[in-house]
Amino acid sequence: MSCGEPHETDCSEILDHLYEFLDREMPEGDCTKFEHHFEECSPCLEKYGLEQAVKKLVKRCCGQDDVPTDLRSKVMGRIDLIRAGEAVPDKDVATQE
Repeated sequence: MSCGEPHETDCSEILDHLYEFLDREMPEGDCTKFEHHFEECSPCLEKYGLEQAVKKLVKRCCGQDDVPTDLRSKVMGRIDLIRAGEAVPDKDVATQE
Protein backbone atom coordinates (compact mmCIF):
# COMPACT_ATOMS: atom_id res chain seq x y z
CA MET A 1 0.00 0.00 0.00
CA SER A 2 1.17 3.47 -0.79
CA CYS A 3 -0.56 6.79 -1.09
CA GLY A 4 1.58 7.63 -4.10
CA GLU A 5 3.25 10.54 -2.35
CA PRO A 6 6.95 10.62 -1.46
CA HIS A 7 7.66 10.35 2.26
CA GLU A 8 10.82 10.34 4.33
CA THR A 9 9.85 6.81 5.41
CA ASP A 10 8.28 4.59 2.75
CA CYS A 11 4.75 3.31 3.38
CA SER A 12 5.88 -0.30 2.99
CA GLU A 13 8.39 0.12 5.84
CA ILE A 14 5.68 1.63 8.04
CA LEU A 15 3.25 -1.20 7.33
CA ASP A 16 5.93 -3.88 7.74
CA HIS A 17 6.59 -2.67 11.28
CA LEU A 18 3.10 -1.50 12.24
CA TYR A 19 2.61 -4.10 14.97
CA GLU A 20 5.92 -3.22 16.56
CA PHE A 21 4.69 0.37 16.73
CA LEU A 22 1.27 -0.67 18.07
CA ASP A 23 2.88 -2.88 20.72
CA ARG A 24 5.48 -0.23 21.61
CA GLU A 25 8.32 -2.58 20.81
CA MET A 26 10.54 -0.07 19.01
CA PRO A 27 12.90 2.72 20.01
CA GLU A 28 11.41 6.17 20.68
CA GLY A 29 13.11 7.63 17.59
CA ASP A 30 11.39 5.11 15.35
CA CYS A 31 8.05 5.86 17.03
CA THR A 32 8.53 9.53 16.21
CA LYS A 33 9.26 8.61 12.59
CA PHE A 34 6.00 6.62 12.43
CA GLU A 35 3.96 9.42 14.04
CA HIS A 36 5.36 11.89 11.51
CA HIS A 37 4.48 9.52 8.66
CA PHE A 38 0.89 9.14 9.93
CA GLU A 39 0.53 12.96 9.94
CA GLU A 40 1.38 12.98 6.21
CA CYS A 41 -0.20 9.77 4.98
CA SER A 42 -3.91 9.16 5.44
CA PRO A 43 -3.92 5.58 3.99
CA CYS A 44 -1.30 4.48 6.53
CA LEU A 45 -3.09 6.36 9.31
CA GLU A 46 -6.31 4.58 8.36
CA LYS A 47 -4.56 1.19 8.42
CA TYR A 48 -3.04 2.05 11.81
CA GLY A 49 -6.47 3.00 13.16
CA LEU A 50 -8.01 -0.22 11.90
CA GLU A 51 -5.28 -2.40 13.39
CA GLN A 52 -5.47 -0.48 16.67
CA ALA A 53 -9.25 -1.06 16.81
CA VAL A 54 -8.82 -4.79 16.13
CA LYS A 55 -6.19 -5.04 18.84
CA LYS A 56 -8.50 -3.34 21.36
CA LEU A 57 -11.40 -5.61 20.38
CA VAL A 58 -9.30 -8.75 20.80
CA LYS A 59 -8.05 -7.53 24.16
CA ARG A 60 -11.58 -6.78 25.33
CA CYS A 61 -13.00 -10.10 24.11
CA CYS A 62 -10.08 -12.38 24.94
CA GLY A 63 -7.97 -10.45 27.42
CA GLN A 64 -9.08 -12.44 30.44
CA ASP A 65 -8.49 -15.91 28.99
CA ASP A 66 -5.35 -17.82 29.95
CA VAL A 67 -3.50 -19.10 26.91
CA PRO A 68 -2.07 -22.62 27.16
CA THR A 69 1.72 -22.47 27.32
CA ASP A 70 2.23 -24.83 24.36
CA LEU A 71 -0.11 -22.79 22.13
CA ARG A 72 1.65 -19.57 23.10
CA SER A 73 5.02 -21.15 22.25
CA LYS A 74 3.77 -22.32 18.85
CA VAL A 75 2.30 -18.92 17.99
CA MET A 76 5.44 -17.08 19.10
CA GLY A 77 7.56 -19.51 17.06
CA ARG A 78 5.46 -18.79 13.99
CA ILE A 79 5.76 -15.04 14.55
CA ASP A 80 9.54 -15.39 14.79
CA LEU A 81 9.57 -17.30 11.48
CA ILE A 82 7.48 -14.61 9.78
CA ARG A 83 9.66 -11.81 11.13
CA ALA A 84 12.77 -13.66 9.89
CA GLY A 85 11.18 -14.00 6.45
CA GLU A 86 11.19 -17.79 6.54
CA ALA A 87 8.49 -19.99 5.03
CA VAL A 88 5.71 -20.81 7.44
CA PRO A 89 3.95 -24.20 7.30
CA ASP A 90 0.29 -24.11 6.26
CA LYS A 91 -0.81 -26.16 9.26
CA ASP A 92 -3.16 -24.59 11.78
CA VAL A 93 -1.15 -23.43 14.82
CA ALA A 94 -3.79 -24.69 17.26
CA THR A 95 -3.75 -28.23 15.86
CA GLN A 96 -0.10 -28.46 14.90
CA GLU A 97 1.90 -31.12 16.71
